[in-house]
Amino acid sequence: MSFTMSGMRVRNQSGAINILLIPVIVVTIFFIGALSFAAWAYQGRQDYKNNSDQKVDAAVVVAKQLEGTVKDKEFAEKEKSPLKGYNGPSAYGSLSIQYPKSWSAYVSDDTNSDPYVNGYFSPGVVPTVTNEKAVFALRVQVVQQSYSDVLADFQSTVEEGKATVSPYKLPKVPSVVGSRVEGQVEENKTGSMILLPMRDKTLKIWTNAVQYRSDLDTYILPNVTFSP
Repeated sequence: MSFTMSGMRVRNQSGAINILLIPVIVVTIFFIGALSFAAWAYQGRQDYKNNSDQKVDAAVVVAKQLEGTVKDKEFAEKEKSPLKGYNGPSAYGSLSIQYPKSWSAYVSDDTNSDPYVNGYFSPGVVPTVTNEKAVFALRVQVVQQSYSDVLADFQSTVEEGKATVSPYKLPKVPSVVGSRVEGQVEENKTGSMILLPMRDKTLKIWTNAVQYRSDLDTYILPNVTFSP
């Protein structure tokens, strides 16, 4: 819209003013954002400055804890050597078991009844053997059952997908082929079990706790011997 006053043409300026407001608003928003970031950065710097000692101390504590854990594991491994030995009666295959010297053992092998050899091995002190909830680093038995019958006991467990069975031979008794069971080796207990025919009996070597599986493979199985 326009009109004439004193010989001059005057125009409505509102459109131009609205266009000029846009960059002003953008600059204002950017300025406010920059101030907020600067305040946040300053607060973070002040926090680090005021609490740097505490943060360093906390980091040192964590590092020492990690270092201590590593050293404890290394010490525990060193303490396992040299191995100790159990040698069973000749009537039951002259079974020989080597186990870490930091472990304790309780073995019954003179009752002339099934199981003919019944061994419990554990780091430190052997738990109460009658406690059904106890876990052991190593269990060893020579039982009256034939190898096929003992293996058949795991059929339902395998069918239910709770365990797997594969062929196995001891490194020092390669002439005897048995089986290795992985998974549920006892009711409500998971581990690894080796089953081997021993004449008319069966040799069972196992752990009923997964944390001892590496010990079974590293120290126990490579050193087991018996007379087939």
